Amino acid sequence: MKSLMQRALGADWGKLPSALQAHHRFGATTDTGHLDIEYPRFMQVCLSVLRVFGALVNRNGRQVSTVVEKNVVDDRQYWRRTVTYPDGKVVRFNSYWVSAGGNQLIEFVNPVFGLQMAACVEDGRLHYRGVRFLVKLGPVLLPIPECLVLGHTTIVEAAVDDTRFAMDFRLMHPLLGQVFRYSGEFEAAAGDSPPGTPLNERGNR
Repeated sequence: MKSLMQRALGADWGKLPSALQAHHRFGATTDTGHLDIEYPRFMQVCLSVLRVFGALVNRNGRQVSTVVEKNVVDDRQYWRRTVTYPDGKVVRFNSYWVSAGGNQLIEFVNPVFGLQMAACVEDGRLHYRGVRFLVKLGPVLLPIPECLVLGHTTIVEAAVDDTRFAMDFRLMHPLLGQVFRYSGEFEAAAGDSPPGTPLNERGNR
């Protein structure tokens, strides 16, 4: 079966390097790597409030160990991010994706709040660009312009080699400038275990 990203990109899926295809393949996958997380001090309270609703990460850090586990149930792709800081503090950021038709996807960080994005391939890199934020009330999706919330979202993913890729997520507000960024390098693997996990340990994670 085709993954959500494969359906969104259509024929351009074939332009993605193997590492990005592995990252977005259908089924269960695990990405293992590190994140640099940064935001201005004035965003601390806002991000701490957003954490209550399951969105983003509210602590800065460099080379923070991160595991992203993904699986598909019906028409949804679930993302489970586990961010582990050097002092042992663990932050989890979970979401799910659904198709929005054409080359667009919606990522919901909880049952109500989501971000609609458009995906495309440029020079072998995968770009997502925010279209609008959404509030889901039953079957109704209410649009919220980006400028009224956190600003414009951009995500760029680029292959490093056959299995590793780099990603860069940014939120740019029209008045406040860059209000959040996380970026890092990951290795993509099929299944629910990070690369390098011995087969006899995979059932005990």
